Amino acid sequence: MNLEYLTKIPPTGEFWNLFLTTGWNDEYRFTPGRLAEAIKESWCAVSVYEGDRLVGFGRVVSDGVLHAMIYDLIVDPEFQHRGIGSEILRLLIDRCRDARIPDIQLFCARGKKAFYERHGFAVRPDDAPGMQCISL
Repeated sequence: MNLEYLTKIPPTGEFWNLFLTTGWNDEYRFTPGRLAEAIKESWCAVSVYEGDRLVGFGRVVSDGVLHAMIYDLIVDPEFQHRGIGSEILRLLIDRCRDARIPDIQLFCARGKKAFYERHGFAVRPDDAPGMQCISL
């Protein structure tokens, strides 16, 4: 397997196809264009290719100084369990550490908690800061 890890946002169609493998769009109901808007201003992104095929992606949204949040870590199901997600996560964390950002958090998909715990993340306590707006 010849993989190339690039620090760039992938083209809309390529990311759309990868995003659809997650099932997340059942809830979000985004269009390809709307999804492209969501990722275009990412502070840092890693796109993984095998040849011309996008097989992995992850990104960070950050102020570049104090806070960083990892989102959308996706590996095509055909390529999972090969260390791709771990490498994407490592590259994103390294970029945050290089910028000396002290607060690195992530948005964890259902069922993926153990993966992130293996990489040094911990579930925030119930009384920790942070909440989510549910009434839009």
